[in-house]
Amino acid sequence: MFDVLIVNARILDGTGNPWFYGDIGVKRDKIEAIGDLSGAKGGNGATAAPAAKVTIDAGGLVAAPGFIDIHTHSDLPLMVSGEGHAHIRQGVTTNVIGNCGTSLAPLTDASAAAMRTERGQDFPDIDYGWRTLGQYLDRLEQQGISLNVAALVGHGSVRGAVMGYADRPPTAAELLRMKDLVRGAMEDGAVGLSSGLVYVPGSYAATDEVVELARVAAEYGGIYSTHIRTENNTVLDSVAEAIDIGRQAHLPVEIAHLKAMGRHMWGKSVDILAMLDAARAEGIEVTADQYPFAASATGLGAYLPGWAHVGGAAALRARLRDPAERARMRHDIENGTSMWRGVGWENTMITRAVQEEYEGKMVSEIAKTQGKDPFDAAFDLLESNPGRVSIVFFTIGDEDLERIMAHEAVMVGSDSSCIAVDGPLGRGVPHPRTFGSFVRVLGHYVRDVGNVTLAQAVRKMTSMPARKLGLFDRGLLRSGMKADVVVFDPATVGDRATYTDPKQYATGIVHVFVNGQHTIRNGEHLGTMAGEVLRCGR
Repeated sequence: MFDVLIVNARILDGTGNPWFYGDIGVKRDKIEAIGDLSGAKGGNGATAAPAAKVTIDAGGLVAAPGFIDIHTHSDLPLMVSGEGHAHIRQGVTTNVIGNCGTSLAPLTDASAAAMRTERGQDFPDIDYGWRTLGQYLDRLEQQGISLNVAALVGHGSVRGAVMGYADRPPTAAELLRMKDLVRGAMEDGAVGLSSGLVYVPGSYAATDEVVELARVAAEYGGIYSTHIRTENNTVLDSVAEAIDIGRQAHLPVEIAHLKAMGRHMWGKSVDILAMLDAARAEGIEVTADQYPFAASATGLGAYLPGWAHVGGAAALRARLRDPAERARMRHDIENGTSMWRGVGWENTMITRAVQEEYEGKMVSEIAKTQGKDPFDAAFDLLESNPGRVSIVFFTIGDEDLERIMAHEAVMVGSDSSCIAVDGPLGRGVPHPRTFGSFVRVLGHYVRDVGNVTLAQAVRKMTSMPARKLGLFDRGLLRSGMKADVVVFDPATVGDRATYTDPKQYATGIVHVFVNGQHTIRNGEHLGTMAGEVLRCGR
């Protein structure tokens, strides 16, 4: 007897092969059988259907492996609610956290206090009582989660725990301590090391420091996932650095949210992808992920030069109160490699701030209302907010987006958090990628544009990230694999979220099973908490 039997499905198994009609039999948390499960023919020619506790008639809808979001920032939202609404309602059954160099462990008392200051306005009830990655993952397991979680350890968090916001190379003793922290996180089950070399304190690190830490991750079969040093003016140099780290440390490289940022860089995706192809031909396993939107999102403080952040948040706000320091920041933003280049204030929208009346408005619009120069309006926002000011900024060309998406070495990653449309995780005006990345690929780019086929898109969401992460029991519909399954309607699957009205759940996702447990039924969350923490190497 099966616990769950899904019948009459068009099965896309995750390999990239075309669909085939079949059935999926699930027992406990695994796929027991797949194919024609209609049963043996009796003496009178009748078909005896196999017994099942629950039978789902897919009626010709598509059944696929549960989607794996290789690039999320769900670390804190999952501590507030483990239901993961924004993602699991898109068919995402696994979140990879700890990206862009920022993980919630390791922590020291000082770095925990800094994180509480930085994110306190968004997550006021979190106590940051853990110190190791293992302790954090234990907390997630104890509270319950609806989707699976795999964790990276963040280089920025490791550096911050050892060196704070110091803009200098580590001493030999500090580097040894950082390596010990990475080793501890890998032994706690991390899938690899992440970096955010555009963000402080990661931006203070030279390449050789990152190589040394990546070598520790390599000892445990981990990957190196990176938000490269710059994605605009010097993006080619930054891609080359990422590839070189993989070359020297002898581990697979994942380039996060691959793009050519800023209107002056549009078209550079041709050169970027050629670099990936050349590295792969050399034998370096480099891949990338991408969200299917022309706008990016980050904190407003990321526009500032690295020196402005030295000493942490309080030191930054003090500098913002100094007219001379403001003038220096402006000069460096306008003339350096800031994310602002090729974007401008007219394309930078505030999505989360203490001043809620500014959410959903461009900085140029806010400045006009205030009668200020846009730089001063932005600096005033940063100075008056004790924590993060979140932004969406419009920066990516459509041709680059589609060219990168179609590349065989690029998968899907939302670069978002599994928040909700209401409740404690429903504040602000988040990027629509939060509620729509995976379904936008399946709907707009597969069905409407035809940029990739449905089978290719599903592979980019399932077997490709599973193999990259070493999750060899997920990402395919095969007997013996974990029963993470999504059933969706290819005719209606899509995103409804917009930049001004983003908090809208996906359409066309009918059923989602996580570890064999029915979690989404007819598009609605059942409250099931069947997710697991995927500790790699165990």
